[in-house]
Amino acid sequence: MTEHTPQHDPLAATAARSAQAPQRTVLLRGGDVHSPADPFATAMVVERGHIAWVGSEGAADAFAAGVDEVVDLDGALVTPAFTDAHVHTTSAGLALTGLDLTGARSLAEALELVRAHAGREPTDRVLLGHGWDASRWPERRAPRRAELDEAAGGRPLYLSRIDVHSAVVTTALLDRVPGIRAEDGFHDGEPLTRDAHHAVRAAAFAAVTPAQRRDAQRAALRRAASLGIGTLHECGGPDISSAEDFAALLELAREEDGPRVFGYWADRDLDLARELGAVGAGGDLFVDGALGSHTACLHAPYQDAGHTGTAYLTAEDVAGHVAACTEAGLQAGFHAIGDAAVGAVVEGVRAAAEKVGLARVRAARHRVEHAEMMTPQTIAAFADLGLTASVQPAFDAAWGGEGGMYADRLGAERARTLNPFAALLKAGVPLAFGSDAPVTPLDPWGTVRAAAFHRTPEHRISVRAAFTAHTRGGWRALGRDDAGVLVPGAPADYAVWRTSELVVQAPDDRVARWSTDPRSGTPGLPDLTPGVELPVCLATVVGGREVFVRPQG
Repeated sequence: MTEHTPQHDPLAATAARSAQAPQRTVLLRGGDVHSPADPFATAMVVERGHIAWVGSEGAADAFAAGVDEVVDLDGALVTPAFTDAHVHTTSAGLALTGLDLTGARSLAEALELVRAHAGREPTDRVLLGHGWDASRWPERRAPRRAELDEAAGGRPLYLSRIDVHSAVVTTALLDRVPGIRAEDGFHDGEPLTRDAHHAVRAAAFAAVTPAQRRDAQRAALRRAASLGIGTLHECGGPDISSAEDFAALLELAREEDGPRVFGYWADRDLDLARELGAVGAGGDLFVDGALGSHTACLHAPYQDAGHTGTAYLTAEDVAGHVAACTEAGLQAGFHAIGDAAVGAVVEGVRAAAEKVGLARVRAARHRVEHAEMMTPQTIAAFADLGLTASVQPAFDAAWGGEGGMYADRLGAERARTLNPFAALLKAGVPLAFGSDAPVTPLDPWGTVRAAAFHRTPEHRISVRAAFTAHTRGGWRALGRDDAGVLVPGAPADYAVWRTSELVVQAPDDRVARWSTDPRSGTPGLPDLTPGVELPVCLATVVGGREVFVRPQG
C-alpha cells in the first residue's frame, strides 16, 4: 500500500461536516426558484442540507414562523448549482495565480508576458505558464526555444498550448529530463507532443511545492464557487498531474467548505484508482490527443498536415478496460476527439458489452470526454451502449466557425460536423457539460450560451436543455439521479443570481427564440442572447452551507 488516503463520497463528506454544526432551517422567498416541482415557485425551504419544500409566496407564509432564518431574495433567481464535468483543478489554479497566455494577441505579446512573469517569480522556481495559441497570432507560429530562453532569463520554463496536448519549453527545463531528445514527440525547434511532452510536463510539475499546489487548488475552487459551480469532476491521471496532486485535491475538498469534488483517475490500474478514492478509472484516459496540436486521431489526414494524428489506445485496449471496470463496479472513461478515436471507443465498448453483457455496460454509465468528431453511426452507438458524452461547448465558441482553428485543421466541411449537440440529444445520448479548465475558463453561463448559440446552427440546443446538461447532467454522469435539481429531497446545492428578465429560449430560428408567456408552464432562465450581460452570482450553497457570498458594494 502507498501513502495515499482514500477519498470518501463527497456527499457523505459534506453530510458529516454538516452533522458537526447546528442544523438551521432556512426559508428563501421573494424571488424566482427554478424548479420542475413548481414552474411558478418563488420560495424554497432548506433543512439539514436538503431541499425540504418549493412553492409559492403565499404558501411560504406557513413556514415563516418555524424556520431559523428568512432570506429575502429581492427578486433574485435561484437555480441548482452548476456541475463542471471536466476540470484540471491544479492547472486551472496555476493559470489563475500565475502566467496565463490565453489573452496574448501575438507572439511578441506572449514573450513580453513571459519576461514580466520571470521578473516577478523567485529565481529558484520553475516557471509555469499556459494558454498560448499560435493559430490566433499574426505570426502563426509557436515561440522558439531561443526566444523563450531569452525571455525567461535562462530559467526552466514550461508553457502548455491552450489544449494542453503540446508545449514549448526552455533549454534549462530540457536539461532536467535525461534522454528527452530520444522520446517520441521530440522535434527540435517544434512544440513537444506525446511522450516528450509528458516527460517535460512531469518534470515541471514535480517542482511545484505542496504550498504552491494547495494555493492553486484553493484559487480554482474559490473561482468555481464564485461562479455558482457546486460540483467539479476532477480529471487526473499519471500523464496529467500525479497521484499526490490528485489525493491532495480530494483531501482539500474534504477538509474545507467549497464545491464538491469527484475524482476520475485516468489509469488502467483499478486498484490505484480505488485507493486514491476515484469514482472512475477514466476521464482523460487518452485514446488520442487534440486537434489544435495535430494529435487527435482522424480517419482522413489533417488539411494542414500530412498525417492523421496519434492513436494511444486501440479498440482492444478499450474493450479490456471497459470490461474490467464494469466487473469492478467502476466507471470507465476515455478522452476521444477525432473520428477514428471515437470509433475505436465505440468498437471497444461494444466488444466489452458482448463479453460482460450490454445491460451491465449500460448500467455503468461509462463516459467519453470531448467526443467532438461524431458521425450518425457513432452517435447511435453512444445511445445504444449508454455512453455519456462529457462535452465542452466553449470549444466551439473558441475554435468553431468558418475562420476558426477547426476549419484550419480539417477544412470547412469537416469542421461543420464538430460538436453535434442537437443530434446527440435527439438520439438520447446523456450530455454532461464542462470546461476542461484551464483549456477554456470556468464559465457556466457562457457554456450554456455556447451550446444554445453554436456556430453551426443545426447543432444548437435550447437553453433549457443546455442548462440541464450543465446541472443535472453532471450528476447523472456520476450515476446520481437525485441531485442537480431543486425538488424536495434533493441536496441543497444551489446558486442565487442577479439577472435580467427570465425567458424560454428555443434553438430554432424558424420559431420564436424566446418567450415570457407564463402559460407555457416552463421555468424561465436568463436571456443568454450573445451580447446580453450574463447573470452575476450572489451566493453559492453546497449541502446547505454557504461556500460563496458576493461582497456588497
